[in-house]
Amino acid sequence: METALTRLVGVRHPIVQTGMGWVAGPRLVSATANAGALGILASATMTVDRLREAIREVKSRTDAPFGVNLRADAGDAHDRVRLIIDEGVRVASFALAPSPELIAELKEAGVVVIPSIGARRHAEKVAAWGADAVIVQGGEGGGHTGEVATTVLLPQVVDAVGIPVVAAGGFFDGRGLVAALAYGAAGIAMGTRFLLTSDSTVPDAVKARYLAATVRDVTVTTAVDGLPHRMLRTDLVDALENSSRARALLHAVRRAAGFRKLSGLTWRQMVRDGLAMKHGKELSWSQVLLAANTPMLLKSAMVDGRSDLGVMASGQVAGVIEDLPSCAELVARVMAEAAEIVGALSAGGASMRA
Repeated sequence: METALTRLVGVRHPIVQTGMGWVAGPRLVSATANAGALGILASATMTVDRLREAIREVKSRTDAPFGVNLRADAGDAHDRVRLIIDEGVRVASFALAPSPELIAELKEAGVVVIPSIGARRHAEKVAAWGADAVIVQGGEGGGHTGEVATTVLLPQVVDAVGIPVVAAGGFFDGRGLVAALAYGAAGIAMGTRFLLTSDSTVPDAVKARYLAATVRDVTVTTAVDGLPHRMLRTDLVDALENSSRARALLHAVRRAAGFRKLSGLTWRQMVRDGLAMKHGKELSWSQVLLAANTPMLLKSAMVDGRSDLGVMASGQVAGVIEDLPSCAELVARVMAEAAEIVGALSAGGASMRA
């Protein structure tokens, strides 16, 4: 299926696997790329040296195009951009709007720039700065998310910008792909659906928690870092939401102490990083500390398998996913479903004309 997205990035199918921290590593990204979709490597939880190793590992596993997701506000963002350029990565995606300077540097080197956005005005801004496409995440999506549903946000953005739009938030099958294309999107992006594949390195016990979840088990909370964060409801989330300010601070300090030991950061550096993530929000001290070590809260679940100590970012689609296909099986299934639906619609239209 050829769309503006497949032509832009050189993949066979208009499907994107999003850059999920601790999840979208070389194995998942290369499996996605080999399946004909666009895999995005998550770099926010990596050092620059580790990112170089991860990029080269993906390249050793596939000849297909792939991308790297970056934090535009990272202190070493320019170093990471230069690394992407030097390593010949096809796509740079961003969780926050990159500066016009970063976009220009990447585009000059022939790298496709695809920021993720959650509002029409943000899409208009990055399009004006030269972004090649945008990923539009509606409120159904996992991790940090907004309040506007994909079905409302997507057509707004499609109508507002003249670059390819990729729909994210609530997608997991061929029906969703056809619906997104009908809205005017050039493809879909999926996170939770790719997390729940056999190629994902997330521990089996954590995958089982996702598979057992219903749509009511996926919640949005600001208790973790002060920003709306969609995740599975766990004992940790309940504890943070029901704690007094003093008790929440104690929870945060304990976890921050563990993060400091693993990361080698000083308390001053942790607080600085936490404050940098405020984005204009009023955060309590517990939220500042948790914002600084949110990556480690994710790591506890996604790498260490400690769902009792970590957070599990999740789209609402976790409540309707019931299996763990390989990336190749998933992409083939989505495309087959989409083709069947399009064929049925075409046949129905012909029948009506007759």
